[in-house]
Amino acid sequence: MALEEISIASPEAQCSVSPDCGDYWYERIGSKKQGKAPFNDDPNYKIYRNVKDYHAIGDGVADDTYAIQRAMEEGNRCAPFICNSTTTTPAVLYFPAGTYLINTTIKDFYYTQIIGNPKCPPTIRASANFNGSILNAMIDANPYREGFENPAWIPTTLFYRQIRNLNFDMTRVPAGVAIIGLHWPIAQATSLHNLNITMSEEAGTRHRGIFIENGSGGFMSNLRITGGSIALDIGSQQFTTKNVVIANSITAIHQIWDWGWTYKSINISNCTVGLDMSTNDGGGLKSSSTTIIDSYMRDVTYGILTNRTLSSQPEAAGSLYIENLKIQDVNYTVRGPGESTLLEGSADAHIPAWSQGHRYLPTLNETTSGRMPPTRRPGNLLDHTGSYFEFSKPLYEHVKEHDVISVRSKGAVGDGTADDTAKLNEAIQSAAKENKILFVDAGVYRVNGTIYIPPGSKIVGEALASVIMSTGPFFDNFTSPQPIVQVGRTNELGRVEWSDMIVSTQGSQAGAILIQWNLASEWEGASGMWDVHTRIGGFKGSGLQTQQCPTSPNVVINKENYNKECVAAFMSMHITRWATGLHMENNWLWTADHDLDDPLKSNTQITSMRGMIWMHGTAVEHHQLYQYRFIGTRDIYMGHIQTETPYYQPNPGSDVPFIANKTYSDPEISGTNSSWALSIIRCKDILGYGLGLYSFFINYNTSCVQPSSNMSCQDRLLDIAESFDINFYNLNTLGAKHMLKWNKTDIIGSEANNGSFVDTVNVFRTVDYIGRDLLGIAD
Repeated sequence: MALEEISIASPEAQCSVSPDCGDYWYERIGSKKQGKAPFNDDPNYKIYRNVKDYHAIGDGVADDTYAIQRAMEEGNRCAPFICNSTTTTPAVLYFPAGTYLINTTIKDFYYTQIIGNPKCPPTIRASANFNGSILNAMIDANPYREGFENPAWIPTTLFYRQIRNLNFDMTRVPAGVAIIGLHWPIAQATSLHNLNITMSEEAGTRHRGIFIENGSGGFMSNLRITGGSIALDIGSQQFTTKNVVIANSITAIHQIWDWGWTYKSINISNCTVGLDMSTNDGGGLKSSSTTIIDSYMRDVTYGILTNRTLSSQPEAAGSLYIENLKIQDVNYTVRGPGESTLLEGSADAHIPAWSQGHRYLPTLNETTSGRMPPTRRPGNLLDHTGSYFEFSKPLYEHVKEHDVISVRSKGAVGDGTADDTAKLNEAIQSAAKENKILFVDAGVYRVNGTIYIPPGSKIVGEALASVIMSTGPFFDNFTSPQPIVQVGRTNELGRVEWSDMIVSTQGSQAGAILIQWNLASEWEGASGMWDVHTRIGGFKGSGLQTQQCPTSPNVVINKENYNKECVAAFMSMHITRWATGLHMENNWLWTADHDLDDPLKSNTQITSMRGMIWMHGTAVEHHQLYQYRFIGTRDIYMGHIQTETPYYQPNPGSDVPFIANKTYSDPEISGTNSSWALSIIRCKDILGYGLGLYSFFINYNTSCVQPSSNMSCQDRLLDIAESFDINFYNLNTLGAKHMLKWNKTDIIGSEANNGSFVDTVNVFRTVDYIGRDLLGIAD
């Protein structure tokens, strides 16, 4: 199994800091406080906050709660129950190596990155008399008031947060006390990475590691969780969970609910239950679909618990897909209701593929459970073990400060006003030439021309507040689109690593391609893009907020009266025909549906033409013509992908204001159509493990998704044509009359596949059981 070693210190280690830990380069560069929030009214606002600068001790003895919370709050930030959202108060809460004792909950604020020293990850330790918020969480990302009414923020719009490189230690809290490590009900552009959570292993323990009861996430990876009653107690619309090791918990994963959840490279050992997706509160099954691949279970009594039967309701809910699961000393691999055994256990076995739910192969519909032939995986997508290739976000923990170049130290201003095109390009070229990391200090870097990233570049942002923002006429002609950021040029070969940044536009930018990826990378030197997002409108400084781009649901929008100043981009991301070997992870390509800096979170109406193309735990939302589109390509792995149709469609439809561009193989445009969520044309070997394709509105009205409604928000979301070896596992759609159009024919309807709110197909293949392509197209 391809399970990466998680480099994290044990929380049981001595409180004294080893001299080998040393300073992390970011600790030194961040302390210079060159990161800025240019649209904050306070010119002295601090991005970087070292908790020791606020008098945290970190010796494991002194109570550091107040100091940590003070570091979180300083600067009139977006606090729980006070502020709905803002992009103007981002912050990094930085923990040097040490052990930080807390006696009550640390309340997380909006747009906060909580980061520890990865060279020697610090420990946050709950004291023996810990008495926290209503949920008794060590860190609460979305606290409740007494009475469990509404949380501080709407979980489905709680964006731009990270926690990484930390240990959480609950072992001093008595086992019988209900305590949670992290309460994390969040949405897109958020991540948990490189964390170690340790809980009591005593009998009767009530400790839980991570609790998520709501949200529209999300991504977590490289976690190690030990002990407790439940390691992951989780529910969300969709989520991707990768590289997680769970040991000695009673229940490793409790799936409270979901529309779609994808687990990859999960290692569960010495637990009573591996994955419990059996939740049924009397109103039906709560987990619509769960996918688990490339994983391992050892010394587990019940591998997976499910309540799905041929008569359970909703009829498509409880869909489960397993692929490439290794088990050792597992009593029951899949256990059904009434103590029925659906898949036997073994002392040592490998499960190539097993599923339960609605299968389409591709037009033959059957409802079944059992073993099935595994996916025919393309070899160039795999590692040496046969698992899908992956590699983790680089931490650069062993890099020295002199091997990092600050873009602001190189003369870039980042104030959202100056033209930083030349200085930014110079800094990127210099860092690549000198084989150094380019650190893009927090700021808004306004550019009037393309920023070119050459092979060999390693670029890191700060606080998810390092923004490259285009402006000017160069990007405002949709008949001649231009890239804002261009990664590699045609026929260039090499590798790029890029993390923690945002690309945006300012004002009318009808010809802007936010990211163009041309670079070809070999399998062993694959390029990566981690926590890099696009944000089109909806933030202060964009010129694309509620004032400039108000909604107009009561006006019929056409090519004569549409708001030309709010045509804000041509395409979020274009991976060109020359590009290969790109690993994308936790990327959100978003055209704003509301104003993040409006206290009322008003809707906006902003138009951009296309979404993105590829890969691991990604989301694309609110683009006019399509979200994902694959043309003439092959060998694509998708972890869990998620889309949303623009809220204003079909007013206007996909024909306003754009015209089809043959250069980009645009689909047919019609004034009656809403955007495609995913289209696959002339492709081979497209593999999707968890897909959530949603349409919530007709012209800002949600009546089309109400359970009592017989309406649909649009006719169809997914189009496949002239393609073969297409494999989807746990396809979920919402608001569409037809779930899938295949070769110009609607072959899967939503009414026959009702899941838990979404509509769910467990397996869709264009290849039958003996590997014969059902489309009849040869290689």
